[in-house]
Amino acid sequence: MALFKKRTVGKPGEWYYCLEHKKVEEGPECPAKDRFGPYTSREEAQHAMDTARERNLEWENDPRWHDGGTPPDPEA
Repeated sequence: MALFKKRTVGKPGEWYYCLEHKKVEEGPECPAKDRFGPYTSREEAQHAMDTARERNLEWENDPRWHDGGTPPDPEA
């Protein structure tokens, strides 16, 4: 009996963006390693790459987390 062979069944209304196929899916069609989500709407999933780009830019410019920057204050 093989473990972890069961495929995840998607729920209606859950949207994902597949990084492999570069498309929006309702319910997970592709493996978790290849997708962003879940999102609450198709439109939100369509903008997944923009959202990721914005979050990466914020993180890269945050002096608390940038290499060589000031470490975060544990009491803040």
